[in-house]
Amino acid sequence: MTTLLYGRPPVVFDPPGDAIQTSPLIPDSAALEAQPPGSADAAMIYAPPGVLERRYVLALALRALKVGGRLDVMAPKDRGGARLGKELKGFGLEVAETAKAHHRRCVVIRPETVAGLDEAIAAGGPQIAPGLEAWSQPGVFAWDRIDPGSALLARHLPPMKGEGVDLGCGYGALATVVLCSPAVTKLKLVDLDRRAIRAARENVKDERAKVWWADARTLEAKGDKDFVVSNPPFHDGGAEDRRLGQAFVRKAAELLKKGGVAWIVANRHLPYEAELDAAFKRVRVVADEGGYKLFEAVK
Repeated sequence: MTTLLYGRPPVVFDPPGDAIQTSPLIPDSAALEAQPPGSADAAMIYAPPGVLERRYVLALALRALKVGGRLDVMAPKDRGGARLGKELKGFGLEVAETAKAHHRRCVVIRPETVAGLDEAIAAGGPQIAPGLEAWSQPGVFAWDRIDPGSALLARHLPPMKGEGVDLGCGYGALATVVLCSPAVTKLKLVDLDRRAIRAARENVKDERAKVWWADARTLEAKGDKDFVVSNPPFHDGGAEDRRLGQAFVRKAAELLKKGGVAWIVANRHLPYEAELDAAFKRVRVVADEGGYKLFEAVK
């Protein structure tokens, strides 16, 4: 029996231990979009919060299921759960809906015919984002725009030189700015999101750049890099987690050689100063505007 799993549902929903993990946010997972149509007996989906992203995942799971296969979907009520039943009915499905542990849970048995799969997959799949002129995908951070924090960093970033790392590279917006400097010899782009990695590989064709699908927090650090640029994430599964950005600060310091520099931008309310002061020899605020702070930190 083939069971697919997307994300990490709370244990109260008894996620199957032998299922094939397909979340793009879990390194080394399988790709849900690569599962052959009609190949799976069951699927459990911890639905993402974004509408386009969620409909895309639901459509991929339904496409992968055999006729008569069971789709079990849940989401927090305040992050898409309240709309799950309506969205599934929009595919022409009969839905059994329940509430549990502040979540909505919907169970569907796949019929012979499902409406609107191709449209949902096209709307939520990889695409040239309108107005961005770059490859991206719903679900990727700031997928259809330039994030204001990244824009602030890009405006103030001096020409880098040597070998560096873009921690949390997204679809590659900052990397394109860094690589404008001919003095940059190598740039490693790292992101946890497989979708972002795929987009970055399309957007950043410079031979000096290498793109890695990995969790930046567990990245091997040899203390040999000249620079790091980063707009660290501070949400995990839709909830704010300030420890993420703090971990990025520590990893940036671990990656750098003595005298190496990190350029890090963050929302003003995030408590990164203490972490920066502890990890670096010298820290200065380069800019403080629009709700963001930009730091230059020298190891």
